[in-house]
Parts: sequence; C-alpha cells; structure tokens
Amino acid sequence: MGVTGPPGPVMDRDEVDRALARLGAEHEAIETSLLALQDHAGRRLLEGAGLTGVTKERWASTEASITLLWAYFDAYSDALRSARDIRSRRRWSSREDLAELTELLRGESVTVAGSATATANAPTLAGSGKLSESFSLSTLVDRMNDLYASSLDLVVAADAVWSALPARIDLLAAELQRTRQLAHSVGVRPGEHPAGDDLERITHTLTSLREQVISDPLAFWVPAQGSSAPGGGRPDTTVYDREARALEDVRREIDAVLTVRQDAEQRLMRLRDVLSRADRTLAEARTARGEVLAKIAATEVPVVGGPPTVLQEQVAAASEYRRHGQWHRLSPLLESLERKAEDELLRARESLTAVTAPLAVRAELRGRLDAYKAKVARHGLAEDPFLIERYDAARRMLWSAPCDLRVAEQAVLRYQQAAAELLAAPRVPEQGGPQDHRGEQRP
Repeated sequence: MGVTGPPGPVMDRDEVDRALARLGAEHEAIETSLLALQDHAGRRLLEGAGLTGVTKERWASTEASITLLWAYFDAYSDALRSARDIRSRRRWSSREDLAELTELLRGESVTVAGSATATANAPTLAGSGKLSESFSLSTLVDRMNDLYASSLDLVVAADAVWSALPARIDLLAAELQRTRQLAHSVGVRPGEHPAGDDLERITHTLTSLREQVISDPLAFWVPAQGSSAPGGGRPDTTVYDREARALEDVRREIDAVLTVRQDAEQRLMRLRDVLSRADRTLAEARTARGEVLAKIAATEVPVVGGPPTVLQEQVAAASEYRRHGQWHRLSPLLESLERKAEDELLRARESLTAVTAPLAVRAELRGRLDAYKAKVARHGLAEDPFLIERYDAARRMLWSAPCDLRVAEQAVLRYQQAAAELLAAPRVPEQGGPQDHRGEQRP
C-alpha cells in the first residue's frame, strides 16, 4: 500500500504499542460478539423460518447487515495483522515504520470492496456507485458496533416474542380444549349457546394468532421508548390477553351452568314458592277490593290483575329443561324467572296496599277519634253534651257502611276542634249551678 504521509504527528513506539493493544482487545471483543450473534438461537430460528410481513422485510436487511459485519471484520483483522507484522520487523521501529504504522492505525487505510457492501445492501454505499470504500480503524469499529446493535436488536426481539407468546398461546389452547370438553358435557355448543359460539371464535383466533406469531414475530413487538439497548421492549400480548379474558368469561358462564345443574331443583322450588306467595297476595287484594267497595263510598279502588300466565308457562319450560338435562338453556331462564318472580311478588304487595288504602284511612280515623275521646275522658269532660253530640256524629259515619271517608274525616276534625277548644278553656270552680265550657251558667 502506498504511503501518502501520516495523518498528524507520527506516533512513537509506545503509542503504537498501546494502540495495537487496544485494537487487539477490540478485535477480540468484536469477534466474540459476532460469534455469539452467529450462534444465537433467535438468528438460527430466523434463518430457518418461513417469514412473512415486517419480519421478512427486516430480516432480509439484517442478513445483509450481518454479511457486511463479517466483511468489515475481515478487513479490520487484515489491517490489524498488517500493523502487527510491521511492528514485529524490528524491536526498535524505524522512522519509516512508525510513519507507516501511524497511517495504518490512524488514517483511512482500510478498504472494503464495493462488491461486499453492495451484496449486503449496505446503507453506507447505497446509491453511491463506489467500487470500494475506505475507513479508519476507529470508524470501522463504529460501523461494526452500529450494525451489530441493530442486528442484535432484531434477533433478540424476534427471539423474545417466540420465547414468550407461542408457549402462552399453547397453554391457553390447552385450557381452551378442557373448557370445550366441559362445555360440551353441559350442552354448551356452538349455535345453541352464546358461550359455545365464543369458544369457537376463541379457537379460531388463537390458531390464527399462533401462525402469525411464528411467521411474523416482529409484528408483535413493542420497542421500549427511549431505550438504546438491543432488544429493549416487550412482546405485544394485546390479542392474547383479550382472548384469555374472553375464555375466563366463558369459564364463568359454564361454572354458572354447572351450578344450575347442582341446585336447579331447589331454585325451582323457591321460584314456585315466590310465585305462590304472589298469587295469594293477589287473591287477598281481590277479596279486599270487594270489601272496600262494600264498606267505603265515593272511593276509586284500583282493579287487581290476575297472575301472569306467561310466568307459569316459563316455569313449566324450566322444569322441562331440568328434566332433559338442558342446563345451558335452564341457566339463563332461571335467572330471568327469579327476577320476574320477585317483581311479581312486589307488584302483588303494592296492589294489596293500594286496594286496602281506604280501609287503612278509615282505621286511622277511628283510632284518632277514640284517642281524643280517651283524652277528653282523662280531663273529666267525657259527659259534655256538645262533645258527645259531635263524637256520636263522627262515629256513626265511621262505623256505617258504606262510609264516606271525606265526610267522616270532616266530622272527626270537628270533634277534634271542639275537644281542643274545651281543653284549652279556663276551668271555673262551681259556685252556684253548672256551667258550660265557656264559663256561662247552664240553666
């Protein structure tokens, strides 16, 4: 190689020896890294896999980068070997040797053939049309480090996805198979139960997901933000996690069906009991309505409906499902019937309350009237003719049939007012003859 003059001051022997030692250590480290990359399980898998999508495109570029890496390394090794040969000529290198070593160790003395970089689709020479490219040893090390980091990043990412997702998918698929068998045993099948349809969809999704992960692992890789370390990131488990949650929901549904199979008879008995109580309450409300219409006048009494025949038909259908072991049909029907039965019992109770409200009002008026009478008696005024007259008028209205509640309430109020006035009036001791409640002498 021709020497055009060393770049900068000529190195002395100590500087040359230190540079050769450093370059030798770098050479050894680079060689170790390249051999580790060559033996990396992820790289071997990538070489033998039928790749698709983004992984196929990026692996083609990475293979070219690895080829270029070895070309750079060979050139670096040759340059280092040449420098060592020159240094070993003499124990004390001459001025000419030192100048040549300075050019070799510091100058752009390493030439990489253009064919090598072109074969590797090297981005450094893309579109340049150069037949070769020259580097300094330090620049060449930087290039190798960059290519190695990008190549290792892809290999590690693909290997991480292959190490994580297929195994998890297989475990989930095994759990899916067990769930399918259990579902089939309780009648949960595609086309007959929503959970059966969900199991079918999850099966197809997991099968497709596994195929995609194997052929295009980089499509399921999320790089770490701001990370410069090769392989920084994590596998994208979004689809897997969604299907795992869906399978868990199906398992809960099947557990509910199994629970129905275990306690169906007790639930049906409780259901019939609730409906029976609702029927009895409605019957009581109908009887009470007749009583109200006979005893209370001028009152709007709501009509009492009959028991819903649809619920009875559905209860009969639930019994048939239990008899024939159709648990997947019985489970949602029982849940619906239990809600409807409680609603029906509540409706019956509200109907009874509404129908008997006039009787409750009459009872309240009666109680109020008797309470005031007792209060008047405690104050020694029970024999007051005025109060007796008003009491008797109110009592006749409240204990007659039919009772006009509005008129009876006014009569009770009049009695209350009279009693209140009498109790509030000052009591005058008797001196001559009896006095009324206003303090006037009675004849």
